[in-house]
Amino acid sequence: MVQLGLIGLGKMGFNMRERLRAAGHEVVGYDRNPDVSDTTSLEDLVSKLDAPRIVWIMVPAGDPTRQTVTELSNLLAEGDMVIDGGNSKYTDDRLNADLLAAKNIGYVDCGVSGGVWGKENGYGLMVGGTAADVEKAMPIFDALRPEGPREEGFSHAGEVGAGHYAKMIHNGIEYGMMQAFAEGFELLEAAKVVKDVPAVIKGWQRGTVVRSWLLDLLVRALDEDPELDDLEGYVEDSGEGRWTLEEAINNAVPAPVISAALFARFASRQEHSAAMRAVAALRNQFGGHAVKKAGG
Repeated sequence: MVQLGLIGLGKMGFNMRERLRAAGHEVVGYDRNPDVSDTTSLEDLVSKLDAPRIVWIMVPAGDPTRQTVTELSNLLAEGDMVIDGGNSKYTDDRLNADLLAAKNIGYVDCGVSGGVWGKENGYGLMVGGTAADVEKAMPIFDALRPEGPREEGFSHAGEVGAGHYAKMIHNGIEYGMMQAFAEGFELLEAAKVVKDVPAVIKGWQRGTVVRSWLLDLLVRALDEDPELDDLEGYVEDSGEGRWTLEEAINNAVPAPVISAALFARFASRQEHSAAMRAVAALRNQFGGHAVKKAGG
């Protein structure tokens, strides 16, 4: 049994606590929501852990994570370790690691994939850090990852920052896959020859080269709403797609699929696109093509 402090008990963190406890580990959780929290503060959480402590952070990336790491640096002691399991940008990891290293506190960054289904199916984990720190936390990683060979659900990607870098690229790929399924769905909907779109997509779940968990989730969504009429076509992005494209530019790696998927998300947020109005105006000017007047 391993003892763990877990900060952030939202959709992911709460389920991770439950999976870890089911595996026999002791988890002491902290969240600003007192209804789910086991402790009243970070200081209270640290006081309930036996040294050497391991504390896992599952809070939003950016300032919330950096502030949490800073606060922990003043509460933890030499030999303790912090794991950042959120979606931090990999460049933040070195800053966090250096801050903690000044007090001989270890640091591991962990990219976590699995969403709300991870409690049942396990989480895909990509970690960065020293071999010694990763080994120290391995019982936790083994409890969280899917059943089966460790190498099929867990990877030690490299030194500090490598775990979040791997997760960033993973999410960039995810953008492209989701967009491809979305465009295929729209084409099937638009085609008069196809009479049962949900049946076609469900028929791809076995024996085809596009079968995947994302496809299974699309089938599930269509079972609930066959034409997806209950949803607005508005899609946010959480940052990893943008960071992936930054890395593509920095390394001169062409990434047209991921870039198109990200830009498609931007387009989804434009109720009245100035760019599309310009395209319509140009088509009308050079070719006399019909246009739709605003408000008409």
